[in-house]
Amino acid sequence: MSPDSGNKTTRDCLLEVAERLFAQKGYDAVSVREITNTAKCNLASVNYHFGNKKTLYLNVFRERWMLRAQYIRACFEENLAGCGDTSPASVIQSLAEALIKGPLTDEERLFHFQLMIREMTKPTEAFEIVMEETMKPTFEGLEQLFQPYLHESIDEDRTLLNILSIFSMVLYFNFARLPVSKIIGHAYDQRFKDRLVQHIVDFSLSGLPVKEIAR
Repeated sequence: MSPDSGNKTTRDCLLEVAERLFAQKGYDAVSVREITNTAKCNLASVNYHFGNKKTLYLNVFRERWMLRAQYIRACFEENLAGCGDTSPASVIQSLAEALIKGPLTDEERLFHFQLMIREMTKPTEAFEIVMEETMKPTFEGLEQLFQPYLHESIDEDRTLLNILSIFSMVLYFNFARLPVSKIIGHAYDQRFKDRLVQHIVDFSLSGLPVKEIAR
């Protein structure tokens, strides 16, 4: 399912166009007039539906970015349930598959990435929304899944750093498809995605301080 599914209202069109322009150019470089002209609607429509440009921008995150994040999370949970266990290998595999082989189209993945990169380099209220409603709950959930399998001597900071390292590798292989393809010499077809997922699992387990039985 995609945020673009179903019949589009003026409000939906504004969100769709605004997301694309904000992702491509950044918040400051996009005017309300450019958004409404591209969406082929009245200049006053932004004020009518959202109040102002800032609220429109925040709603792009609440109604489109967050929705895609929910799709990815649901895909992860479905993958993990299909594994039949919550071992570190299954968790890592499920996470990698949800992002690399998951529900987003190439265009959705690009907008998702571009918007977040802009927020990390120049944070706004949208960054706090993403952190509080998506990132923190995600990492808390992953920590709970990994914790029973880690050595007792591992403290919370090291646990979170390990999870961040795994997550970072998955994100890199998901979003850096062009350079990876150029370096490796393979297109991101199904076979190569399967290989990547297995590589991420194997590489992560080699550095993760799990109890031997958990592998």
